[in-house]
Amino acid sequence: VLANYSDGTTRDITPLAVFQSSNDVSASIDEKGMVTSGTRGEAFIMARFNIFTVGVPVVVIPEDLDYQRPKLPTNNYIDTLVQNKLHKLRMTPSELCSDEVFLRRVFLDITGLLPKKEDAKAFLVNQSPNKRSELIDQLLEKKEFTELWVMKFAELLQIKTDDNQGMSYKATLLYFNWLKDRIANNVPMDQIVQDLLTSKGGTFTHPSTNFYQVERDNLKITENVAQVFMGMRIQCAQCHNHPFDRWTQDEYYSFASFFSQVGRKRGADPRENIIYNRKSGEINHPVHKKPMPPKFLGDEAPEIPKGADRREILAEWLASPKNPFFARNLSNLVWAHFFGQGIIEPVDDVRISNPPSNPELLDQLSSKFTEYNYDFKKLVRDVCNSRTYQLSSKTNVSNQSDTRNFARAHLRRIRAEVLLDVISQATETKNKFQGLPLGAKAIQIADGRVSNYFLTTFGRAKRETVCSCEVVMEPSLSQALHLLNGDTTNKRIAQGKVISNRLKEGMKPHEIIEELYLRCFSREPRAAEKENLLASLDLENPDEGLEDIFWALLNSKEFIFNH
Repeated sequence: VLANYSDGTTRDITPLAVFQSSNDVSASIDEKGMVTSGTRGEAFIMARFNIFTVGVPVVVIPEDLDYQRPKLPTNNYIDTLVQNKLHKLRMTPSELCSDEVFLRRVFLDITGLLPKKEDAKAFLVNQSPNKRSELIDQLLEKKEFTELWVMKFAELLQIKTDDNQGMSYKATLLYFNWLKDRIANNVPMDQIVQDLLTSKGGTFTHPSTNFYQVERDNLKITENVAQVFMGMRIQCAQCHNHPFDRWTQDEYYSFASFFSQVGRKRGADPRENIIYNRKSGEINHPVHKKPMPPKFLGDEAPEIPKGADRREILAEWLASPKNPFFARNLSNLVWAHFFGQGIIEPVDDVRISNPPSNPELLDQLSSKFTEYNYDFKKLVRDVCNSRTYQLSSKTNVSNQSDTRNFARAHLRRIRAEVLLDVISQATETKNKFQGLPLGAKAIQIADGRVSNYFLTTFGRAKRETVCSCEVVMEPSLSQALHLLNGDTTNKRIAQGKVISNRLKEGMKPHEIIEELYLRCFSREPRAAEKENLLASLDLENPDEGLEDIFWALLNSKEFIFNH
């Protein structure tokens, strides 16, 4: 490892550097910087000295591997870039998923709901070669698409009542509805972010100002802005230079200076707060105690006239092509929603030592997002129309160990709010949440403090931090026990009376079984499944047996997971 100094000299610092591999199984590195290949895969090899970290990707391929690049169709630029990366790894993507799998997958991902029985039947018999892209266009116009993404952004913005921060329920609801209005009207994401950062006025009359009420500590605001809008965790640099990234303590406090003049005062209504620009106030460096001039992260220090609102200067830069991290971060967030993991994972931990799995793909998504003037729907449309999104979860020999390169679809447990909503949908029962009318969906909950046992058990975000880790997606024993023994499925099957109502309508047991499969799995039962289930029924009194079948379907992996 060579270090180039400002005076033009070069020094071998190999004995002083720290070496690390992101995947020791595929490529390990010793203290002398010697890399040893292991099993098939890829790794990122890093060398760290002082505040500097550099790295290089390494691909390990068996010598005797029999591989020929397959000739595969592409739907758009996404497929080209994913297939190029897979070719480097000598990996073949899975086949396209079936219409039944695609239908259920895209409904859950875009709307957070399952397709209705009649929608499923119509799609499955449709012979149009464009039916998948046509369905995507239809779903993007549904209000549920807005509601799902409002929920996701409300998590990042920590929208919840908090007496300690002066966030009343009224302010919370106004803030949530402001966000919902912006996304429903497809306001470009750069404008939404600029409105948040530059907001001023009353937290009731100008709801976007609640961005500065949810968190009142200027240093925490600094960290949240970097993490939510740029995908960077700069918290370490508050006390010392970041050990795994390039951010220094100087850069941290210079970035924080953009928020040093944010003022707050009480409004005429004691529940309302007024956010304003104080036009004065500095943040001092904790070591040398001198004021730190505002400076963009990874960029230059702007000229700011005295008394000007520093946030306006920041917002103009942050949500623009001048800042390469903004479009990349939002593009990665979108990708992660539809694939279960980001091109950078975790999505809010961008650093040199955590590189993207496909840099060219992330760059192109970011470029397209910018080209679309930050139109959120256009980017979602690109992702869903890609062949990569529509791949099967069934593996082949070459991709069965792949976890990062999108060679196949991965099973994803349905997130808490959506899972509760689809259970309600399938059983024809209604949810009841505090502050919402009977029958409201879980994804419509405005206040992060509102929850129930099911949502908490299945990992609903508490909105206490901006970290993506707040949403827990991993299955757990308590979740399985609740589904098997709790009242969510058992009680709702009884309350919804789906089985008894269908029997009263004159439907035969085999017809009801077909409908249950369409309700839960968006497919009809296979011949063997239908035969075995019918054989288990008392055809003279099928009610209880059909309810048991319904319960089994709702508790199955095929229902709980998006595949």
